[in-house]
Amino acid sequence: MRRSRADLAALSPEAAERRRRHRLLQIRIVVVLTALLGLNYVTWRWLFSVNWDAWWIGVPLVLAETYSLIDSLLFGLGMWRLRERGEPPPAPPDLTVDVFIATYNEPIDLVMTTARAAKAITYPHRTWVLDDGNRPEMRAAAEAEGIGWLTRSADWVGMPRHAKAGNLNNALLNTDGEFMLILDADQIPMPEILDRTLGYFTDEKMALVQTPQWFVNVPDDDPLGSQAPLFYGPIQQGKDGWNSAFFCGSNAVIRREALMQLGISRYVQEVETGVERALRTARSVVRRSRAALGAEEHEVRAALDTILADIERARRDLARDVPLFDVTFAFQQRVAAVRASLVAEDLATLQEDLAVLAELEEIAEDPDIHLGSMDAGELGQVLARDLSPLAAVEAVETLVRAIDVDRGGEAQAIMPLATISVTEDMATCMRLHTMGWHSAYHDEVLAHGLAPEDLQTMLVQRLRWAQGTVQVMFRENPLVQKGLTLAQRLMYFATMWSYLSGFAAIVYIGAPVVYLMIGVLPVQALSTEFFLRLIPFLVVNQLLFWLVADGRPTWRGQQYSLALFPVWIKSFTSAFGNVFLGRPLDFAVTPKTKQEPTGPAWHLVRPQLWAIGLLLAAMVVGTIRILAGQANTAGALFNMVWVAFDLLIFSVIIKAARYRGFEPPEPSSDVQSDPPTDIAAPAREGAT
Repeated sequence: MRRSRADLAALSPEAAERRRRHRLLQIRIVVVLTALLGLNYVTWRWLFSVNWDAWWIGVPLVLAETYSLIDSLLFGLGMWRLRERGEPPPAPPDLTVDVFIATYNEPIDLVMTTARAAKAITYPHRTWVLDDGNRPEMRAAAEAEGIGWLTRSADWVGMPRHAKAGNLNNALLNTDGEFMLILDADQIPMPEILDRTLGYFTDEKMALVQTPQWFVNVPDDDPLGSQAPLFYGPIQQGKDGWNSAFFCGSNAVIRREALMQLGISRYVQEVETGVERALRTARSVVRRSRAALGAEEHEVRAALDTILADIERARRDLARDVPLFDVTFAFQQRVAAVRASLVAEDLATLQEDLAVLAELEEIAEDPDIHLGSMDAGELGQVLARDLSPLAAVEAVETLVRAIDVDRGGEAQAIMPLATISVTEDMATCMRLHTMGWHSAYHDEVLAHGLAPEDLQTMLVQRLRWAQGTVQVMFRENPLVQKGLTLAQRLMYFATMWSYLSGFAAIVYIGAPVVYLMIGVLPVQALSTEFFLRLIPFLVVNQLLFWLVADGRPTWRGQQYSLALFPVWIKSFTSAFGNVFLGRPLDFAVTPKTKQEPTGPAWHLVRPQLWAIGLLLAAMVVGTIRILAGQANTAGALFNMVWVAFDLLIFSVIIKAARYRGFEPPEPSSDVQSDPPTDIAAPAREGAT
């Protein structure tokens, strides 16, 4: 069993360090074995074991196995530097801290319970309710107890709101604490939360300290898989070892300087990107106009060549980090001089061209870059036509002038928290890491939250998390982000990669069904060599999970990684449609109150129920085929074991659909007269 924090605290520093080193050595040995056995198995599968005659199932299966191997390798890399920080440094005195409680439409009583607990935090601070619903009754309740209340300013009217990220960005520009503790409306902090986390910020490059999310309304069997003990433990500790522990949206302390530096840096970068794209487009416009000139128009050609040279000079200056204002001002002056030397040959054509250019809106698909008022289709029309020389020069000037330095399409020019995803946390933290900031994961439960108590709410929550992660992968793939170390790139990518498991799950469900029903084997043969390569890999892989879990329950998480395959697939397809096709994402805030069911929520898990039915049918058909002598007994039994394992995985869906919410245990008769206490207290040690 995993030792509690009290047991570990009782060890001497030397004993605790010996324990950490011994455990890490064990983990590293098993990681190496897992990698060797996995590579040996998958390489052999590709070279010698794929049934190419049944490629339609053989290739998907080996691809799914390759996906799983990469997943295991990424997991092992994370565990290689698993970091158990132990006792935190003492909090420095006299820091200024703002505690932000983000809320939209949660019940006022729920928000105020969190706000009162936040106000009672022992380290000096200011508490703010960030009311995105702008409710007068919420304001009155907060101010009646001396708690600050903030809502969005009038600048946000008619502008993109960016959900929680926008709420926090608004608060950042209306407060001034050196540090901020961010809490969701249902995450009740413990009084010592700041005393246990601010000490890490003695490292001047520390930007973020994340603590676990732990829930008081979850029964021991955790039917909805809410507690996530593997993630809020070994996975975050492993990322911490590579300086890539990331922000999870709540229960985290962040340095204001880091966020503001990020906001300013991103603003400058996005404006520079806009200028660069404008210059590239201007070059295309001028080249097209130049190509349309007659052979005798030497002076006009020379003028356009001058502009092309000026465009290249401006791009070189940007690459050398010459100040943006200096680059654009000098460029505009040179273009204006060329324009003054040209005479319009066709005033009607010029007026027509300028009328189109006046409607310029944007040339980039990047939602953070705004260039006037022309859409991409209209820009294409400008590029496709032969502009008169003077019109081409005017187009160049208009393109550069139209760079939206003031971010007129946004409520704030500076947006420290990332707005590229429905989950602002991961993208923000990754950007901080690209700038050289540090993060830490403190593995101690310091806030008690409320988990979803019905299947519908849980599915909404998981879909939003997955969609946000996949959005970040599509928009800012960590594998190509400058400033990240190789390990950091892989740690972020590992989380994104895990959400592709839905596609592999379909194959793992379908392969045994295909064999049991029609006798098609996706491998060359279920030979002794096949089992000698596969089984050791599976055993050692599970041993790695057991070691890193250190007594934490991980089975429920393994179940949901397969059982929620429709959610993972939808997250990928919807995020792809949003990022590349401009489709709405249908974002929904996770409800904070229980949704009263009228019966088992079978309609929410129809794909899983179809999968269960298919697996059961395969068992029946396989049994009949064995009795009729139409199937190899060993092969059929192996696939039946596989089907039984899949059914065991999917059994959690039955439990989840029938779940009726948390029922707190009845107090025993010998403690009924005791004063009320924090309901999370009895579980606190076990959770840490």
